[in-house]
Amino acid sequence: MSTSSEHEFLTLDDFDFRGKTVLLRVDFNSPVDPETKKILDDSRIREHAETIRELSSKGARMVILAHQGRPGDPDFIPLEQHAKILARILKRQVSYVNDVFGEKAVTAIKWLKDDEILVLENVRTYEDETVEKPVAEQAKTPMVQSLAPLTDIFVNDAFGAAHRGHVSMIGFAGVLPTAAGRVMERELKALKKVVGKPEKPCVYILGGAKAKDSVGIAEYVLGKGIADNVLTVGLVGHLFLSARRYDVGSANRALLEKKGFMEQVSRAEDLLNRFGGQVKTPVDLAVDIKGKRSEISLMQLPTEHPIKDIGAKTTEGFRKIIGDAKTIVMNGSAGVFEEKPFIKGTKAILTAISKSKGFGMVGGGHTLAAAHKLNLINKISFVSTAGGALIDYLTGKKLPAVEALKEAAVRYRKGK
Repeated sequence: MSTSSEHEFLTLDDFDFRGKTVLLRVDFNSPVDPETKKILDDSRIREHAETIRELSSKGARMVILAHQGRPGDPDFIPLEQHAKILARILKRQVSYVNDVFGEKAVTAIKWLKDDEILVLENVRTYEDETVEKPVAEQAKTPMVQSLAPLTDIFVNDAFGAAHRGHVSMIGFAGVLPTAAGRVMERELKALKKVVGKPEKPCVYILGGAKAKDSVGIAEYVLGKGIADNVLTVGLVGHLFLSARRYDVGSANRALLEKKGFMEQVSRAEDLLNRFGGQVKTPVDLAVDIKGKRSEISLMQLPTEHPIKDIGAKTTEGFRKIIGDAKTIVMNGSAGVFEEKPFIKGTKAILTAISKSKGFGMVGGGHTLAAAHKLNLINKISFVSTAGGALIDYLTGKKLPAVEALKEAAVRYRKGK
């Protein structure tokens, strides 16, 4: 691993953890069955296991903070299940207490021995957890004032929640020596490669169902000269085709309106006016005719059939652009990959990224699901499991937890 001199923040390489009590913030937020309340996917817990194993091997006593769902939502459940899953993954004992910073939590922390692991209750059971405030104010909250004196080092590994200025995400960074965990470190290093000064040519592939986010990413990476080309696929491609005055048909237009895409037409038009040649839109499309795939050219628009993928000519053109790129970022699938006839575009693009000699990064829930389905997840340079934090970073926004890491590093280095 790299040393702190290479980072604006401190990492696990900067501290001696033996005999220390570490407060570790992770992102265990997982899909939950609304009826049985059982966790459906333990991927995020597995991801953080690397950081937990390393801290444990270095002799740290570990106190784990995490959130699950939002109050009032079906997935807002205690973290007892998460602790049991973590124990199974680590193949060792993991304790759990149904308290965040009250008497039960304090007592459990005081009784911790070296190398032991304790999971505290869902931090969002504390009603002020999600109130956004600056670091200095969050450091004065009851949660921080109760837990900080019992711990020696704060490690933030929850990149997925880094866009939140919540108590558990930034408050402890104001009063404790603070480091990034391995998940946080990897995400930030990968993002620096694709947003900082990426190797050129740099290509962004934007699809998915979040119109405002996708247009925001395109505006930022083109406006800042980060991307040389933006390839638009899926509903994002349909939006930009609409901005080019193509009529995708009433049914497809209704879907765009329902998903909020038509509200972004003027922004898409502005991007085409400023960066027209760099924004690549589909030249052909695949539609669903009674469950079968049929490809049409743009000259055949409007269509009464649902558009569910990019066509073969578009796929080949995009594949060549990706093949020549040194940096590739994909957020959002090219079509309805869940249906076998319409996985072709997504498969071709992800395969091209996996074969690229450049640095490829994919993110977004549907993109990851497609990569898993195609068994390509381990053939791509970097896979981001973050959602909102990834989008915010790719649109140039500062992430409160990352800024808190940087500020804590400055204070730590000054104090040494």
